[in-house]
Amino acid sequence: QGKVLLRVHVDEQGTPTSVAVRTSSGFERLDNVALETVRRWKFVPAKRGNDPVSAYVIVPIVFNLRS
Repeated sequence: QGKVLLRVHVDEQGTPTSVAVRTSSGFERLDNVALETVRRWKFVPAKRGNDPVSAYVIVPIVFNLRS
């Protein structure tokens, strides 16, 4: 179990151009899985008025064990 906070830069097309761990889960394996997963995501870009703009966002990834 653990929670990773990622700092993601999203460009005007909604593509994550950089993904970095802001707060670690304490487990390198979980952190790496979170990084790899979010790098493949497509985001809705931020907007200034009607124009898409690049922006940073914090993405929480929570890992839970289920029985």
